[in-house]
Amino acid sequence: MVGFTRGFSGRGRSGRDPRLPPGQYDAGRSWPVLTAEATPKLDTAAWTFTVEGLVQTPSTWTWEEIRALPGSDYEGDIHCVTTWSKLGMTFRGVSLDVLLDAAVPLPAATHVMAYTHTGYTTNLPLADVTGGQAWVAWEAEGKSLPREHGGPARLLVPHLYFWKSAKWVAGLRLLDHDEPGFWEQNGYHDRGDPWLEQRYQGD
Repeated sequence: MVGFTRGFSGRGRSGRDPRLPPGQYDAGRSWPVLTAEATPKLDTAAWTFTVEGLVQTPSTWTWEEIRALPGSDYEGDIHCVTTWSKLGMTFRGVSLDVLLDAAVPLPAATHVMAYTHTGYTTNLPLADVTGGQAWVAWEAEGKSLPREHGGPARLLVPHLYFWKSAKWVAGLRLLDHDEPGFWEQNGYHDRGDPWLEQRYQGD
């Protein structure tokens, strides 16, 4: 996802799949690769995921430790701000609820900053990554997550535009305020709800 362009145009509404938010089209079998940075090659032997900031117990998991936690699946759709949607996908990973329960967010925490092993950041309300809505995912379509799609593990927040599902995720920092991440500083919406077409600041 490099830069942004206004003037999106989705397919006509005649016979439109109800799973498609406004302005989106079905990408079919393809899964476009979009990124703002070079694709890293991360060694799972050195990989970690951390929950820090406004938490009672800052916590870090190695690759083996996070994979040993109770896993869960997401089955559904994903939507990119560049107007493609991929329907009926399956992902496997660990719910962020499991990780946040271990770290114990403090009452003041209202938002999270997701950060990656490459330096990318994106902000989310805490309410959007709890209640079974978000995962650290390491499988897609029954296979290990490919590097170009964020492997070995990415954030998965499928009810928001997919730039919020940070590739190569390294952790969450809990905050008592909203703080813009990489794309949010460059004109994208702070939240990014596809059904409300929250693509850019002001939408």
